[in-house]
Parts: sequence; structure tokens; C-alpha cells
Amino acid sequence: MKKIVLITGASRGIGRAIALDLARAGYDLWLTYQSNAEEAGRTREQAEALGARCELLRFDVRDGAASRALLEPLLSQEAPWGLVNNAGIAKDGVFIRMGEDQWQAVLDTTLKGFFNVSKLVVAAMMKKKEGRIVNIGSVIGLSGNAGQVNYASAKAGLIGATKALAREVARRNVLVNCIAPGFIETEMTQGLAKEDVLKQIPLGRLGQPQDIAGVVRFLLADDASYITGQVLSVDGGMH
Repeated sequence: MKKIVLITGASRGIGRAIALDLARAGYDLWLTYQSNAEEAGRTREQAEALGARCELLRFDVRDGAASRALLEPLLSQEAPWGLVNNAGIAKDGVFIRMGEDQWQAVLDTTLKGFFNVSKLVVAAMMKKKEGRIVNIGSVIGLSGNAGQVNYASAKAGLIGATKALAREVARRNVLVNCIAPGFIETEMTQGLAKEDVLKQIPLGRLGQPQDIAGVVRFLLADDASYITGQVLSVDGGMH
């Protein structure tokens, strides 16, 4: 029986790359998205063409009731092998001009989303006594960045959550790790001044979504069975 991986925020970008990479590697998928049904459907079509069984789940990870309504029926039937907490947003701005809505939306999507989804999935994994959780953080959560105090706070919080949860669940053979991407070429980075960004990257190029997907695949594999509580930077040498 094929292993299942649940990926949040999987309709495009890094989430889509992870989904397709795992489909290619032989996993079945539960994919969440919030609003872009067309892009989510495209991800599912591509994953199914690679041989994966793919379930689309439309809900806002910030909404605890919606998370429970969609996930509890599935989790009562089977526990996924993996969970990839990828959902996240950016609402950049200088801190002294940042609105409370900008602050709260970013923290809620990353941290409340992590809480709502992971709490349900971890319970199922612990009962099964196996599982892998991969949280998608950011180099900004390690280094900070002007104009991104909210984003840096959210991703730094996710790193702390990774380390703490890893200690709680290790005895049940549930491993929890975090990937900290650098600047990856997606819609989220399209507005950046590329020349300025490249000066910060020793490898001299932006990363590709597949660079992250490959590391996720490694952390879900048997080769990573003695790795937990770690943060893997995939940033071209930035940090």
C-alpha cells in the first residue's frame, strides 16, 4: 500500500513542486488549498498523471473548525506517513507602518495553520507509531530581513515549534524537521530586485522549487530515519 503525504498550500509554487516530486516517488497525496481551485486542480491532474492517488481538500488552515471538518473523517480511516506544512503568505512592510492585519494574517497562516493541521495529524501518527513532519520555514526566520518583521517572526516561530515538537513525539517514532529555503523562484519572489538579491547568495542564483522538493523527499525517506529536530538551510549559502 502506498504511503500518503498531506501537503498544505499545494496549489502552486513550492507546494506544487513538492507534490509532483512525491507523486513521482510513489506517494499518494492529500493536498490542501484555500482559494485557487483552478491551480489546485492542475496540480492534481499532474500528480495523477504521475500515478498518485490525489485528494484535494479546500479549507483555510487558519480556521480550526474547517481543518477538523475536512481532516477528521480522513484521519479516522488512515494516518498519513508524512505532513508537509507549506502554507504561508507574505505581507511585507516597514514595521512602524505595519497594520495589525498584516501582522496577524502572516502569523496566523504560518503558526495557527501549523497548530490546526499538525495537532490533528500528529495524534493519528502517534497512534500508528510512525510519521514524518516537514515544516517549510525560511532563511528569513534565521537571519531576519528589513521589511519582513511579521514574516521573520512567523518563520522563526515555526523553527522553534519544530524543535519542541520533535522532542515530544520522538518516542513514538514521529520525526519533525524544518527546511529553511532561501530565495526561491516563485510568484512570491517575482517583485524582488533580482540583482540585489543575487549579491547575497554565494552560489549566484535563485533557487528553484525542485531544490526544496528534493530535500522534502529525503526527509520522508528511510535514509533520514535518524534525523529529527533539525533545520536544513537550502539557500545557496546565504546563511
